[in-house]
Order: sequence, then structure tokens, then C-alpha cells
Amino acid sequence: MNASIRSILVFGLLVASAVGGYAQGFAGLGSTAQGFAVPKPGLHFQFPADHAPHPDFRIEWWYVTANLKGNDGLDYGVQWTLFRSAAAPGEEAGWSSPQVWMGNAAITTPDRQFSAERLARGGIGQAGVTISPFDAWIDEWVLRATSAPDGSDQLSELTMSATGADFGYQLSLDAKGPVVSQGDNGYSVKSAEGQASYYYSQPFYSISGTLQLPGKTVEVTGKAWLDREWSSQPLAANQKGWDWFSLHFDDGSKMMGFRLRDTSGGGFTSGTWIFPDGRPMEIATNELRINPLKTASVRGRDVPVQWRLQLPSKNLDITVSALNNESWVDSQFPYWEGPIRISGNHAGVGYLEMTGY
Repeated sequence: MNASIRSILVFGLLVASAVGGYAQGFAGLGSTAQGFAVPKPGLHFQFPADHAPHPDFRIEWWYVTANLKGNDGLDYGVQWTLFRSAAAPGEEAGWSSPQVWMGNAAITTPDRQFSAERLARGGIGQAGVTISPFDAWIDEWVLRATSAPDGSDQLSELTMSATGADFGYQLSLDAKGPVVSQGDNGYSVKSAEGQASYYYSQPFYSISGTLQLPGKTVEVTGKAWLDREWSSQPLAANQKGWDWFSLHFDDGSKMMGFRLRDTSGGGFTSGTWIFPDGRPMEIATNELRINPLKTASVRGRDVPVQWRLQLPSKNLDITVSALNNESWVDSQFPYWEGPIRISGNHAGVGYLEMTGY
């Protein structure tokens, strides 16, 4: 989620299993904030401070997706995610920490999906995020700044690595544009009832490095997108899942958009249009039209793998299609996430995440 909202299903279920569960709402995230801080309009992000954890909020993530082209001529996708969840507000040292951490990593190829996960307790050094210089980790998986801590953008140059049983990657990210506030200056509304998160992105990375796959190492280059989001009650009680898109258009513009589905069969859409120079334009609630065109049977579930997206204010009418229909993240709390291709009156690449199917 992040975008708009990113992987809250996985995140919320982790909290539920770790701290005894919540009684209401989708994966507990429609429940009351229960003493945690709640996002409010009017925030002004403070960098680099806001790259660090916000332990007074219940949930938070650092989330990278990348569309890659290999030196073998094939298209690939990569994901690296670190989630923080809190059983109670605040932080304490050692095993008394109320924080729980989870990492997800994946590589998508045109015909296979590789994924792995890590779980960790807070307070003992196994996982965490620090700033100046920026460093996010869980075990040996890292997302780390390579530029000096001189007051410049801590997310401008990063290295990213992770390994699973049969895959791995080592990648370098170089930002070619500014950090972007999502929603209303970083206040991203998720429902008609007003649930919201704080949300910003760095969607302008060039990325390069190597993928390790069974029997081969592939050199890759491409585009990457980092999402940062935190909240305590980001969903309404009747919301059951979401479809989240991050899109890189060939003309240099970008778009984040999402649809949150509810139990009545309706949905709530929102997003941000991002101009090539990084200026964001908030998309009005439910102006973005997101409709599935084609489904596939994936692990016994009917999952949309082709969509039509329309945004009248930008004359946008596109079809997005999965690179690999079987882009299932087979973790303890499974969901669909993978690279997509864009056609229609705009062309490009992007990423799609779907939960609740």
C-alpha cells in the first residue's frame, strides 16, 4: 500500500498473529486506533527524520518495487519490503519492545515467481531503521544509503539486497527526481469515513545490478519506486482488500492509484498524478476508474491480471497486463504482486499489488 496503501493485509495479519489479533475490520485495520497516534491533515514532512520509524503509530513500511530489463533480453520485477507493527505505542529496548518487524523479498520472471520472508522482534537489533546515514534491515537484507550524511537527501543513493532459498539480488538505486508527497500534501485518505495515512514516495530511481536465479546470474537495469507510509487505522471496517498500481509512463510522468474494495461490492479510489519534474497532482476521490478486464486462476483464486484504468482529467485510458499471471507471493500471509506492462494512449511499465482475493 504503499502506495496509497501497501500490503496492509500482510502487515495487519502479522500484527494479529503476533499480538493476539484485532476484533474488527479488515485484518484488524478497521479497528479503533487504541491509544496510537492518528494521521491528521496539515503535516509537513521533515527529512531525514521522517525516513525513520514512527513508533507512536501502529503500522509502517519501507517498500521498493522495480521494473527491470536483463542482459538476456527478458523482463523482470523485484520487490524489497520492511514492515513495522506495534502492539503498543512507543519503543523500549530489548525484549520489552512492542515492535514486530517483517520483511518480504521477491523476484518475478516471465514464467516464475521467487519469494521469501523474514520475521523479527524489535529492540534486539535483528531489524530496524536508522538515519544519517539511512539504513533499513532485517537480518542480512538491507536497504542502505551510500551517500555521505551531509544533510542531503538520505534516499538519493541506495543499495538494496536480499536472498531466498533459490534467488538473490544486489542492486543500486540512484534518484533522478525529488521525493513526492502523496494525497493532500502527504495526507492520503483511504475511505469515505476518513481513515487515512501519511504517505510519500521516491518514484524516480534508476536501478542496476545483478539477479541470482537458478543456473544463472543476470545483469539488469530499470526503474524503481520507493513508498513510505504509516498510520494506525488506515481502513474502514467494511473494506476487504485493495488493488494498488504504481506506473512509470514513457513520457516521464508517473501515477500512483488504488482501489479499496468493500463488502457491498463497491470501492474507493484515489491516487496522485506525478509530472516529469516531480510536481504531484492529487486525483479527486473516485475520479480514477479502475476496472478488471481479465482474470486468471492463481492458487485456486480468481485474480484479475488485466485492468482498464481511466483518468479523464489527464485524458488517460490504458490497459495494464501482468508480466506473469502467477506473481503470487507465497509467504505466511500470501498476496499477489508483480510487474505490469502498460498499453493504450500511454505506454510504460509499473507494479501491481492485490490483496483480499
